[in-house]
Amino acid sequence: SFPFRLFPLREHGMNWRAKPLTCQEIQAFRKSKEVMQRFIRAYQLMLRFYGIILINEETGELKRAENWAERFQNLNRFSHNNLRITRILKCLGEMGYEHYQVHLVKFFLTETLVKETLPNVKRSALDYFLFTIRSKRKRRELVHYAWQHFKPRGSFVWGPQDKLLKYR
Repeated sequence: SFPFRLFPLREHGMNWRAKPLTCQEIQAFRKSKEVMQRFIRAYQLMLRFYGIILINEETGELKRAENWAERFQNLNRFSHNNLRITRILKCLGEMGYEHYQVHLVKFFLTETLVKETLPNVKRSALDYFLFTIRSKRKRRELVHYAWQHFKPRGSFVWGPQDKLLKYR
């Protein structure tokens, strides 16, 4: 059987037998309505596993699922999920779903920094999830959002304090 990935990337992952995607393959995937629909279904499946629901397929808006508390326990306990989430975020970018990336990163920043439900995901959200965002403007907005909710603010190292203070 040939190894495939649910969320393929142009880089090697943990499965050494899975081949990285080529730019031509990405273009072919993006042109296929069926492939893209399957991709969104796979994304929704993984979100549900993490206790999250995609409430708007157009915008990528998310909310907690009914079983969020139990699913978040799993996210807090097993850090390998953070690698998968990083991979999903990168793949969303490859497939042209940058707006989905923004919603997913903001969801995790809110849960880790504001609601404090995912303490063991906080470092990954700040160190990795944030930096999968392709749009510099959107990434800056999210870094600013993280900085606004980070405690203690003086220990925030993901952006220069002087620029964060003046950010508009």
